[in-house]
Amino acid sequence: MAEQRTLILGGARSGKSIAAERLLASEPDVLYVATGGDGSSDPEWAERIARHRARRPASWGLAETIDLVPLLDSPGPPMLIDCLTLWLSRTMDALEIWSDLGRAESVEQAISRLGEAWSRTTRIVVAVSNDVGSGVVPADAGTRLFRDLMGRLNTTISLRSDQALWTIAGRTLPLT
Repeated sequence: MAEQRTLILGGARSGKSIAAERLLASEPDVLYVATGGDGSSDPEWAERIARHRARRPASWGLAETIDLVPLLDSPGPPMLIDCLTLWLSRTMDALEIWSDLGRAESVEQAISRLGEAWSRTTRIVVAVSNDVGSGVVPADAGTRLFRDLMGRLNTTISLRSDQALWTIAGRTLPLT
């Protein structure tokens, strides 16, 4: 069984989702929250979604949404959020940040609301997120803003978690 609140970080294709699924494998009823959309307009994305679905037990539920606060605030089975990186990207899209980077404060507020809901949830919850801050400094302001907000989001959730894990090459290590 997982700790009540667990954040799993790592790079792209590091095994984060598999590690999250393993943490909740003994739970018969899990709500899998997919934040990346349905993939209907992108065949490669649709294939990724299909691979994720094929790994999950049939008994697990599914919610495809970025509206995480109401889910965290409601009682229910353990929840796996995959992933916070896509939540941030889609939240920035919804708030039209890309066309006006000066509106970043609205994303900061959404991160704060998410962090507060994460702290008060009564569910067992595991979230997956990419660490995007270990590479080179992005060349454009929008990508730098995304990287900075991703770091703030990961820090907010990590500091409010019972455990934080780092996944690399399929291996998961505790962060202390």
